Amino acid sequence: MTTTLKKFIESLDPKTLPRVLQIQSGYYGVTDNECSISTGEVITVTGYKVQKVRAHIHSSEYADTVELPLNFPGLFKIVPDKTSYYSIEEIVKALHVGHTRFGHPGFYSCSNLHVGTVTVCQNEEIIIKSVEDSNGVMSVNCEVFINGERQCFVLPLSYKGEFYEYKDEKIYTLKEITDWKIPKCRKRTVILTDLTKLLELTKLFPNASNAMMTLEPVYEIQALLEFGKDIINLLTDLDIEVLDITQKFDVEYFIQILTTHEIFERTSKEFPMIAEIIEGPLRSHTAYRLLQHGKKIIIHAKYQADRVIASELRSDTANKHFLIPSSYKGRFKRRPRFFPTVYDLNIANRETDNLHVVATKAFQSSHQEFSSVNVGDQFQAKHFQSCKIKSDGKTTIVDALVCAKMENKCCVKSTIPLYVEGGFMEVVHDKRQYYVSELCKDFQLPVNVKVSVRDLFTVAEDILAATSVLQLEEQITDSYLLVSLLDNPKEVWELPVHRVNLTVRLIGNFYGDTYFSPTRTNVEEINEEEYYMLRRYESHVHHPPPRPPKTPVNTSIIENSVISESNQDMISEPRSFNQVVCSLQEKINDETLQQSTEKNISTTTSSNTETDAFVAVSKDVKEHQQMERTVNDVKEQFDSITLRCRPTHQISHENDIPGQ
Repeated sequence: MTTTLKKFIESLDPKTLPRVLQIQSGYYGVTDNECSISTGEVITVTGYKVQKVRAHIHSSEYADTVELPLNFPGLFKIVPDKTSYYSIEEIVKALHVGHTRFGHPGFYSCSNLHVGTVTVCQNEEIIIKSVEDSNGVMSVNCEVFINGERQCFVLPLSYKGEFYEYKDEKIYTLKEITDWKIPKCRKRTVILTDLTKLLELTKLFPNASNAMMTLEPVYEIQALLEFGKDIINLLTDLDIEVLDITQKFDVEYFIQILTTHEIFERTSKEFPMIAEIIEGPLRSHTAYRLLQHGKKIIIHAKYQADRVIASELRSDTANKHFLIPSSYKGRFKRRPRFFPTVYDLNIANRETDNLHVVATKAFQSSHQEFSSVNVGDQFQAKHFQSCKIKSDGKTTIVDALVCAKMENKCCVKSTIPLYVEGGFMEVVHDKRQYYVSELCKDFQLPVNVKVSVRDLFTVAEDILAATSVLQLEEQITDSYLLVSLLDNPKEVWELPVHRVNLTVRLIGNFYGDTYFSPTRTNVEEINEEEYYMLRRYESHVHHPPPRPPKTPVNTSIIENSVISESNQDMISEPRSFNQVVCSLQEKINDETLQQSTEKNISTTTSSNTETDAFVAVSKDVKEHQQMERTVNDVKEQFDSITLRCRPTHQISHENDIPGQ
């Protein structure tokens, strides 16, 4: 039956691709960017994707329609769809289910569900985690939180009931909504929540913020002319009528054109396979320049692989960002970290005992209970302590960090409030060389490092070797295809599914030696947009609470409060405290003296040991003064992005795009 191209795509099941269509009413492209197609031509549809979005804006003042690009910078909240579902199968067919939190749709039942030992009350959110074959029955793995405890259970697709979409409180970009949150063959109503950078839209629609709008995706199909290798792209909003004639053709003669996302959606049993590249990636990285048009590749396997997000700390040029595989064979040496406040120093000290730092900014205390700080003062961070101070006749509790200040061959107890914004540079005594996997295991990220031994097994040159100081920020897991060239099958590397777009033609199965791990390391350099999206959605780090105010606030007035026994011991026995710290300091002085000798810093007598140590530390401080400014710039950029994006939930991994 003849239908419009738009209606055909809306009713198309992606799993039935490819489809053969005959053009019943053609279209003549007016511009060079538009494709012309004649009546009677036969095309093979191999895939489709959202190209742009029509937004129908509704408010009390106006109702209009605008076209939004996928990189539209606004943020949206989703309005729950009121359409009912009467089986789990209907939900799975209408909504996108994937491996990430984007692909975990939530719904609720209008009646109580009893599944084994789990009872789910009506209107309780049920989260679909995945669709799997369970003992020969296609089912969904579900998750529900009952009294704060996570319960998991399985529901067959044939399970009947009355279900509705659960209210989603998260915030999404336009592309995330089009990829994951628009039900198939439907539109999506959203609320625009952020207009920070939308100057053009605010001029047209001054009250567009918090306005409700309906999003209608406009798809672009990828097709082959007369079963050839030339790909054409057609927008579904063109005035074209088609007739599905797939059943008149033998599917064995179809050329299977797939993207990296579609290949990743295939089952593990279908690997390894041979494919010919139809369209190569746009990236200029050497590893990807090998993937040229016409090249044949072996796709050995698909899997999830660990990565470490790293940023180069520089003030003279724009910061570069990298994804370092856990299998990276190079080695790193630790470099000093910079702590902008005592609060940050206290957080780091929880993971590193007796953290040794040198002050880069002065602080003059206005309370006798606290110590002042001068530039160049060296401290060993000890432990957290709550202190009582008197201000305007009132007693206030202020959180502080107890440190051992090193001066004149001895140590003096110093108590510094957490709100102090003096800068502190870490003094690193560690000369060991680490693999990236060891750094992630032994230290709390972020950690500053420098490449000391490059990886000789990278796909091209090791791009990390040319960097100055790297900050390892966090670990993520992402989706990869394990590939190699057909004419060089032993050079195997990981191809990122979400950052490299390949279009390939499947040739057949591969029956040679198969690899399940890479033989070559692929270090990715990612752009700013990819970096901030990964930090926004993949972070598992629990960020500390807001910093305390710069000046003490009378939040708790204590008339007859008693300090804990441990704090009383700390105050009443300063001599025993100093004895312990001095014994530690003797060891540090010996290490520092050895380091200063290696740096050709003259040491004349034992009385100059502390001076030599200070010279060595000062050299490190001078070497990393620019790092301090760079860290602040990076922190401000990331804080502003995080504040604008606002989501606080934790994310599993990978930004899978659903197979279409």
